[in-house]
Amino acid sequence: MDASNPRDTVPNAAALAGKLTSSTRTDAIQAAAIHGVVIPDTGLGRAVTEFVRDTETDLLFNHSSRVFYFGALAGRDRGLKFDAELLYAGAMFHDVGLVPGHSSAHERFEVDSANAARAFLKSHGIAQADIDTVWAAIALHTTPGIPQHMHPVIALVTAGVEMDVLGLAYGDYADEVREAVVSAYPRTGRFKEDIIQAFYDGNRHKPDTTFGNVNADVVADKEPHFRHGNFCEVIRQSRWNT
Repeated sequence: MDASNPRDTVPNAAALAGKLTSSTRTDAIQAAAIHGVVIPDTGLGRAVTEFVRDTETDLLFNHSSRVFYFGALAGRDRGLKFDAELLYAGAMFHDVGLVPGHSSAHERFEVDSANAARAFLKSHGIAQADIDTVWAAIALHTTPGIPQHMHPVIALVTAGVEMDVLGLAYGDYADEVREAVVSAYPRTGRFKEDIIQAFYDGNRHKPDTTFGNVNADVVADKEPHFRHGNFCEVIRQSRWNT
């Protein structure tokens, strides 16, 4: 899969909308695409959907689906060329490590998610370079400030997550675009608290893995007496004499 291959980029929304009458435009876009963005209708795309649908809760499945759309829309608006299948795999697998069946005892949940995606993609014969890209996209999606400088798939998984969870770049999406994505993949009535709870449930059994990561804030929010690791303390308590 070549990230620079034009056939792998998301189709132009204006071209799609221009072919639709006003009476059919909304239904047709929602059936085939959301403002020009489509889930890859390929063997791999369908397999990813089936796996994640069977693995995650509705909360996480819908969230991950919105991450794909918001990420793909951001990529199109930024003029980035990206492989839609790889972006879809990264978006859909990015929270699989929160699910008990894919959560290890000692790895960060992001690494568990990335490892699950790697095993899945390898079983489907995906090239190692593409697997490595998806792995990095998932592993880095909670590390602010770095992904946007990397491969488009890595940058756009994080962009989608930041939009759906944090509302970053909220104003960059037109009202009708946000509404179409949420209509197709609804947010729960109290999504903000529900997703925080999901993050906590996926990390509560291994809080030390949240060191230096945004999920330390999640554990601290749910456990007021939790004292997360401190970088300066690690330096001062090392075995060096000075």
